Amino acid sequence: MKQFFQFMFASMLGFVISGVILIFVLVGAIAGLASKGKKQEVNAETNSILKLNLNYAIPERTSNNSFENFNFQTFESKNDAGLDDILKNIIKAAADDNIKGIYLELGINMNSFATLEEIRNELIAFKKSKKFVIAYGELADQKSYYLCSVADKVYLNPAGELVLNGLSSNVMYLKNMFEKIGVNPELIRHGKFKSAGEPLIADKMSDANREQISSYLGSLYHTMVNGIATARKKQISEVENIIDQLLIQHPEDAVKLGMADGLKYDDEIETEFKKLIGNDENLKFITLEKFSNTPNINVSTSDDKIAIIYCDGEIVSGESGDDNMGSETIAKAIKKVRLDDKYKAIVLRINSPGGSAMASDVIWREVVLAKKAKPVIVSMGSVAASGGYYIAAPADVIVAEPNTITGSIGVFGLMINAKELLNNKLGINVETVKFGEYADLGSIDRPLTSAERAIIQRGVDRIYDDFITKVAEGRKLNKEQVDSIAQGRVWAAIDAKKIGLVDEFGGLDKAIAIAKTKAKITDCRIINFPEMKDPIETLISDMSGQANIFLTKKSLTAEQFKLYTDFEKIMHYRGIQARMSFDVNVQ
Repeated sequence: MKQFFQFMFASMLGFVISGVILIFVLVGAIAGLASKGKKQEVNAETNSILKLNLNYAIPERTSNNSFENFNFQTFESKNDAGLDDILKNIIKAAADDNIKGIYLELGINMNSFATLEEIRNELIAFKKSKKFVIAYGELADQKSYYLCSVADKVYLNPAGELVLNGLSSNVMYLKNMFEKIGVNPELIRHGKFKSAGEPLIADKMSDANREQISSYLGSLYHTMVNGIATARKKQISEVENIIDQLLIQHPEDAVKLGMADGLKYDDEIETEFKKLIGNDENLKFITLEKFSNTPNINVSTSDDKIAIIYCDGEIVSGESGDDNMGSETIAKAIKKVRLDDKYKAIVLRINSPGGSAMASDVIWREVVLAKKAKPVIVSMGSVAASGGYYIAAPADVIVAEPNTITGSIGVFGLMINAKELLNNKLGINVETVKFGEYADLGSIDRPLTSAERAIIQRGVDRIYDDFITKVAEGRKLNKEQVDSIAQGRVWAAIDAKKIGLVDEFGGLDKAIAIAKTKAKITDCRIINFPEMKDPIETLISDMSGQANIFLTKKSLTAEQFKLYTDFEKIMHYRGIQARMSFDVNVQ
């Protein structure tokens, strides 16, 4: 009995201590978030250099939820700048007399070429202010080099490395894994190129999928090579030869071949900067995070507004989450702007591989209604495919970067048959009592019958026909034309423009300029939607979910966490889907 009470009191004490620690962590996190929200205005000092480190996964918008980057030891949080703030601050730096130039840090860059294209173009525009852009680092991968190739000078550390070896795409096929665990995914699709479910039911790439990947990967490659060749004043054939022969294997090779301007150590780079600004005193660098708090002299006070509605992530029904867009959230935002006469135009910023066909249709309807009231312009980000293209189709103008991934106009349905897993692996037997022939349609304990498969196939075909009809109406093409370029095929925007799926090349700024022209206004305020949730409310309401994600992410490598999240998404698919390829990794 004595041992029982000792154990009970020890358990109670442990519970109390854990509770107290959790309270302190929660209070500290909230305090950190609260202090983060109090932005103090700063001014860049004279002869400052804006330091840009963009070697992280750049989101479309700067998040106000600091929990994901919260340091529990220091109770501090660092939010990485979103693409919106990066572009805004490069423009602001060009107009700030205290900023003499930009220091672009090289590294491993994990972002899409379309995201880098927008930043790259803004750096080119920045150079028109007669200010310098210098790139330097110990290591530059291909994407990092593509971004920094527009710099006035590119320097490597003498012991550094520059990797230029071409592009590849890896697709992970899971059929054998599913067979081992006793799961049989049943895929019903329309479109010979619709490869979204292919990795679940095959152990190798189909000819059609290989054809489409070769096509858009080749377009991305040629855009990259052309961009580097132009920036470095070289022939395209020279750059292709450097890549094909892997001629850069040592930092000296990069200088010899004209892909870098010199090899320098940190102190030598500092000397270089001092010469450029004509000042031998200590260098004054300002980070992007701090520079975001400097006043922007170009803020409009006009009564006219243009709304940028961010449609970011997979398309799902209901409200938006951290990594998806909910049809209810987006439709509500579009409707709010549509009914407000102060908003003269709408720019839909779409960065989505698609998702639920039904949720896509809900958003599509609001886009159609909005177009009747005011101009609607689409700005495509990294990817606007399948359901992402579905909601873009009605717009007046579609703008994309040449290396944006789009198209994938196709539909599929996915059912999971886990009979073998349940019966033979886990020893579980499911007995069913039903009234109605199809009452248990979709049950995971058995395969689909031929009649059930036919029903789902008819549903997929109907949605596909509706999809291409709406694209044809929105793009002013005939239905047969759309069907010939649809079939689930993925396109790089440089090719999509040739077949009428895209109108103009450019980024968000180009879309805003077109919106102003269509609305017949010269000045306006830019208002972003959907409104971001209060970070403290988000933290409290979703503490356990965010903590689980945080801990899982910390315990896995980046590749393992990506596989984990992909598998989670597959297991949560509901209804018929209009989404792009399951997982295509361009590197």
